[in-house]
Amino acid sequence: MSACHTDGPALATHEPTVALVGAPNSGKSTVFNHLTGLRVRTANYPGVTVTHSVGRLGGGGDAVQIVDLPGTYGLEPASPDEQVVRDHLDGTLSGAPRPDALLLVVDATTLRRSMGLVAAVLALGRPTALALTMMDELAAREGSVDTDALGRALGVPVHPVVGHRGRGIPELRRELPDWRSWPTVPVPPPTDPHEVAGWASSVLESAAYRPAKPSRNTRGIDSVLLHPVWGLVVFAAVMTVFFQMIFTVAAPAQAWVESFFGWLGDLAGQAITQPLLSGFVQTALIGGVGGVLVFLPQIILLFLLLSLMEGVGYLSRAAVLMDRVMSVSGLDGRAFVAMLSSVACAIPGIMSTRTMPSSRDRLATMVAAPLMPCSARLPVYLLLVGMLVPAGATWGPFGVQGLAMFALYLLGGLAAMAVASLLRSTLLRNGGLHFYLELPPFRVPTPATVLAQVWDPVKIFLRKVGTIILTVTIVLWALMTFPSRTAETAGMDDVDASAYVLDHSYAASLGHAVEPVFEPLGFDWRIDVGLVGALAAREVFVSTLGQVVASDDSDNPSGTLAGLTWTDGPKTGELVFTPPTIVALLVFFAFALQCMSTLAVMRRESNSWRWPAIAFFGMGTLAWVSAYLARTVTLALM
Repeated sequence: MSACHTDGPALATHEPTVALVGAPNSGKSTVFNHLTGLRVRTANYPGVTVTHSVGRLGGGGDAVQIVDLPGTYGLEPASPDEQVVRDHLDGTLSGAPRPDALLLVVDATTLRRSMGLVAAVLALGRPTALALTMMDELAAREGSVDTDALGRALGVPVHPVVGHRGRGIPELRRELPDWRSWPTVPVPPPTDPHEVAGWASSVLESAAYRPAKPSRNTRGIDSVLLHPVWGLVVFAAVMTVFFQMIFTVAAPAQAWVESFFGWLGDLAGQAITQPLLSGFVQTALIGGVGGVLVFLPQIILLFLLLSLMEGVGYLSRAAVLMDRVMSVSGLDGRAFVAMLSSVACAIPGIMSTRTMPSSRDRLATMVAAPLMPCSARLPVYLLLVGMLVPAGATWGPFGVQGLAMFALYLLGGLAAMAVASLLRSTLLRNGGLHFYLELPPFRVPTPATVLAQVWDPVKIFLRKVGTIILTVTIVLWALMTFPSRTAETAGMDDVDASAYVLDHSYAASLGHAVEPVFEPLGFDWRIDVGLVGALAAREVFVSTLGQVVASDDSDNPSGTLAGLTWTDGPKTGELVFTPPTIVALLVFFAFALQCMSTLAVMRRESNSWRWPAIAFFGMGTLAWVSAYLARTVTLALM
């Protein structure tokens, strides 16, 4: 699982730099986090969206910058990510100077498979040390290696490490500032693949390496999880339980948050006597932003469950299992990994396509990824599903609300595959490559790792609430409030005055202007204003409706969205949020690309406005047509 990253500063050049090089799932990032602690920043390489983490060890004259490079299986680039790693090591990237020394991070349980990368790095002739991770797992699976003998055979220092327990980290901390004493191998290893195999066998024999035995439990579990039929059954069951928990477990916490903001709004109304300021605080800040923060418990739980599944090792198996399914769309398991990343946010999902060797697969996945149901859709889904399905409704042992959420996520996944299939059969034919993914062993993730993986996306969500959503909410409040018509509202009570101001605001003019486009879907002008605001961030739709309710429609005595009525036209007095309209809204949000940040990243990744334009207008058309059909079918069934 990945989180959204922003551009960061280029590497400082006044301190020596040690780069961490290793394969994915080798424990490299865990070693990096132990070495650097909290002194870490994530930055983009100049001119590309591949990220690297930069930390600092020590201080004064002994300070060393540590760079965690993207994971790579070798130095013969097969993907843009691996090309960036090679260019960084060669010093050919602008703003990313060549590292002074290299710390190889290798998983002891896959040491033989990693010897090709070890040979390629040692052949660079740079001061090098090797951190051998997963030593506890090697021993538990009846494997062994003489690390001192391995160091002598390679010609570099070797440090055994158990990353999740911090073992071997103090020795590495002492070693890194003394990087100048690290040797360069006097005779570089061979780089020809056939010669590397013989060299690797000789080195491992000298180190008395005994490989880890395959775990019987792992093989037994994998025989089910990777089975073409039972694996899909397990996957469906896991996802069903996943979404049931999002509704049931987080519900009490959501109620507490909702009660808190309700209390806060009442308190603000009593304390602030100036009407305009009181309306701003209650409607824009508390009613708008608070209406989005109400869904924070579900978002935390979403990322917690994803982090646990990734840490245990299930998501990698799901990628291999889904390789068979993805092949229907002309893609492979790497595309599933990118699309799964998009469940957190489409931006890291698009960025993760850089690990895909095929440019055509990359573009197809990039365009399809925004259809995956990201966390920005979650508040909208939770709001609308909660209005459509009664909280106590069940189907057998399952809650219908959770099943509805599962159906929406399944809809997004199937739509992404369908779009990718269309692109791979038309604009992006041919160009597929063999799929390879190393399965990590089943592990119990450490609490610190899980908390870090949960906090990163939650922090991004909170930052988004405090910047984009707050800004757009304030703008929408102003549009809903002005021009204020004091003379016309004189003598009205507060409820009627608020409704009058809202109906004669700039927002009303904007909503009525686009109303002909969305009226066939059953949307009134207030929903339309929310859709326009959602172009900046989907969550703004929730905050906009929160402001609408806070404005207190005189024909809505319950003060809820469910009681909102049409204010003009032939439907005057009828409920706005009927089941057909809610279904149409859910389908529209499932398909529409309402995120300017995603379009900007897609433009940067594809180096063209062609693909963002295809995605935006294509998905917008798909959203409108699908929403219209969904509304028509729902009306026919009622």
